[in-house]
Amino acid sequence: MTISSVLKFWNTYKNINRIRQIVNVLLKHGFGQFIEQINLKRFIPLRKRIKYFARWQEVERHTIPERLRIAFSELGPSFIKLAQILSTRPDLITGEYANEFKKLLDRVPPFSSGKARQIIESELNISLNDVFSDFDDFPVAAASIAQVHNATLKTGEKVIVKIQRPDIREIIEMDLIILNAIARLMLRYIPESKFFDPKGIVNEFSRSVKKEVDFIIEAKNAQRFKRNFAENPDILIPYIYTDLLSEKVIVMERLEGIRIDDIKGIDSLGIDRSELAKKGVDAYFKMIFEDGFFHADPHPGNIFVMPDGRIGLLDYGIIGWLTPDMMENIAGAFLAVLKKDFDRLVDLYIELGLVAEEIDIDKFKKEFRADLVYLLEPLYDLAISEVNFPEYLEAVTHLVIKHGLTVPSDLLLMNKTILILDNIGRQLDPDFNAVKAAEPYAVKLVKQRVSPQRLIDKTGENLSAIGELLFDTPKQMNKLLRKTIKDEVGFKIDLTGMEKFRKDIDRSSNRLAFSVIVAAIIIGSSMLIQSGIGEKVLGLPALGATGFLVAILLGLWLLISILRSGRL
Repeated sequence: MTISSVLKFWNTYKNINRIRQIVNVLLKHGFGQFIEQINLKRFIPLRKRIKYFARWQEVERHTIPERLRIAFSELGPSFIKLAQILSTRPDLITGEYANEFKKLLDRVPPFSSGKARQIIESELNISLNDVFSDFDDFPVAAASIAQVHNATLKTGEKVIVKIQRPDIREIIEMDLIILNAIARLMLRYIPESKFFDPKGIVNEFSRSVKKEVDFIIEAKNAQRFKRNFAENPDILIPYIYTDLLSEKVIVMERLEGIRIDDIKGIDSLGIDRSELAKKGVDAYFKMIFEDGFFHADPHPGNIFVMPDGRIGLLDYGIIGWLTPDMMENIAGAFLAVLKKDFDRLVDLYIELGLVAEEIDIDKFKKEFRADLVYLLEPLYDLAISEVNFPEYLEAVTHLVIKHGLTVPSDLLLMNKTILILDNIGRQLDPDFNAVKAAEPYAVKLVKQRVSPQRLIDKTGENLSAIGELLFDTPKQMNKLLRKTIKDEVGFKIDLTGMEKFRKDIDRSSNRLAFSVIVAAIIIGSSMLIQSGIGEKVLGLPALGATGFLVAILLGLWLLISILRSGRL
């Protein structure tokens, strides 16, 4: 056997063990029907099926979202991160699940300082004593991906050292393989799952988490933010020590301030909280409406107030991107709301690419406009300071779900970012309102959209696209005709629900056949007992008694399977 074959076998063995662990945790929390539906029940020993069947009533005390949140917490870093991403996608998993997943905290016990030191020295090819005059063995923060230690360089600068957890990449890679397999099984055995796009969720999670475990990407993000705010004296982005950087270790300037939600601490510094809120929100709206590149994890632990009143931003693993067209459409939608231009607002939803191709556009426009009017009209009777922006965004999210719109993940990240900012802003200044703060940026962006230079650029882009279409169309038509002549053109018809119907028929026929076998064993055993032939146990022929016992066990197994499926 070659080395590659041994490695492949070992990886397969590890995956199977992890699959068993995932299946057992899901089973423990009452997801036996789901396991059976996606055909993973072969990983559950019969004794465990009976054991957890007996615990069914106890499990039912919690709601399904609660049970899923608890299961994800038990399954470790990959599933915690997945839940955190899903918490920003109420359009896919509904608000009930999203709100439950928000409760998952990314906090785990730290790994040993000895291991942390070993990883730093191995990754950076240095000796700690040669680079640091002081290294704090007790981490100041520990999460599922990495933990952070305070340190001081030999040159005197105070820094933080972020170190990736041992083997976290391998764990995530293994879980991604398994999650992709589960997504495929869901689409195969539960056709209705396509409405929340399990493959898309796993792909989005994969893109996000792979960036988070590469600290070189995080360093580049930080450097880009530093360039974007080079002319802004109110925002502090920490310096990255690029000579002390690898995919698993990052060393950066330590910001010694207080958290943005420490109101008493801010007051003790004598800083004007209203001005502080304005500085922070201005910085974020610059990211969203001007740069199209924004810090997408602005929870209070990542935003610090410095003694001189500057705002320091930390943690650049999660960022959002907005294309120029997307930024313009967002700004246009914002101004359309302010001007009560509901028709334009509906058109902008379509231009943003949120409406699926199969949706009837005319019907959508009519129904969506009616819902928007119902949602927004009451807002116009309020002063701008009275508008509850988080409630408005949540209501818009419900509309998105209702009308089956597909929202890009970066747009949802932006929504989440604005909600967090609005909450922080209101803590700092009760009169703060994100809508009012965003208006100047939106107006500026819309003005740029109709500027002469922008119109010239757009005209050039459109002419180029038309030229490509004119040159390419004859070639494509020729290809289509050749395929038609060779009888290579076909049509694929996919009847919705047929796979589920076929699976149900297979399951029913299997159970029927199984029941016939059990009945045959019972009849045969009865005949043997009546004959009285053979050795006897407890006064009954041994073979007949054994047949009855086997029939009882098989019958119980069949009954449990039917009850667990929830279909009597």
